[in-house]
Amino acid sequence: MTAYVPAKGEFVRDRSRGRVGRVMDRAGARFQLRPIGGGVEWDVDPADLEPVPVSAVLSEHVAELNRRSGRPF
Repeated sequence: MTAYVPAKGEFVRDRSRGRVGRVMDRAGARFQLRPIGGGVEWDVDPADLEPVPVSAVLSEHVAELNRRSGRPF
């Protein structure tokens, strides 16, 4: 089975953390992801990455905007 290799700028899910992020770069064997709403990047093993549908990206983005607004939704 061939490992999934995302492109720079692609949104992916980090299965080990249950988070969605954008691929910013690759450092050695690990990928660097940034949260959808911005913030601190984190490193992830390629084996923990999977592609995500656009609907999941939008849902994550709306949830982040709601958290930042301080409004309970």
